[in-house]
Amino acid sequence: MRLALTGAGGFVGRFIAEAARAAGHELVLLSRRPTGLPGEHRAFDLLAPPPPLGDVDALVHCAFLHVPGRYRGGEGEDPDTFRRANLDGSLRLFDAMGGRRIVFLSSRAVFDGYPAGTLLPETLAPRPDGLYGDVKVAAETALAALQGASLRATGVYGPGPQHKWRDLFGDFLAGRPIAPRVATEVHGADLAAAALLLVERPEAGAFHASDLLLDRHDLLAEVARLTGSDRAPPARADAARVSRLECRRLAALGWLPGGWDLLRSSLGSMI
Repeated sequence: MRLALTGAGGFVGRFIAEAARAAGHELVLLSRRPTGLPGEHRAFDLLAPPPPLGDVDALVHCAFLHVPGRYRGGEGEDPDTFRRANLDGSLRLFDAMGGRRIVFLSSRAVFDGYPAGTLLPETLAPRPDGLYGDVKVAAETALAALQGASLRATGVYGPGPQHKWRDLFGDFLAGRPIAPRVATEVHGADLAAAALLLVERPEAGAFHASDLLLDRHDLLAEVARLTGSDRAPPARADAARVSRLECRRLAALGWLPGGWDLLRSSLGSMI
């Protein structure tokens, strides 16, 4: 399959690019500048019309313009540009596909307006609480009318030069205080597998991608074990306050995330 991918230079996009190549797909990488990844590069900017896409079979759309390091609140001081890029730019991209298969990377943030500890099935109506969630919901709604699939992901972890726990691990091993926290996580490779599964299936609508309910206590205890550190992990946080995504639609398609085994096998390259 000839697969177009936006956001290939980002953390999640690189996992999807790697998985797509391993699966034998031919990649067309849409980005503002070359990513250094194998595949054809076409210049793409969310604030500009998309390049011609008549020769691709499917699209995975991961690109998102935001303040570095921030998704919620990623509009910074410029919400108009944030909306024009991430909503209007996505809609232009969807139109350019002309009815061919589209998978859109959405977010658990579409449910931020629900109370902490709410169970989040795919059938639950979105209730965003901020511009980030608003934009994701609007793009999802437009894509559903085109029979595309939106992949609502929880926090994504995995190896990479700027992985999400780099500073956390450094602070822990240096003996600096670590606040208790518990959250849901999914490995980038598992998220990539979900995206490719949806590329190959005709199902439309929203799909949830989440795996571990992970407490920093357990994560950092494992880091201490691997490094031989005598640092004590932080106290456990209140897991009852975590709103967890149900992932029944992906599970019905055969998606099976790696759980603790995959986390443990990845940590050595992340410390």
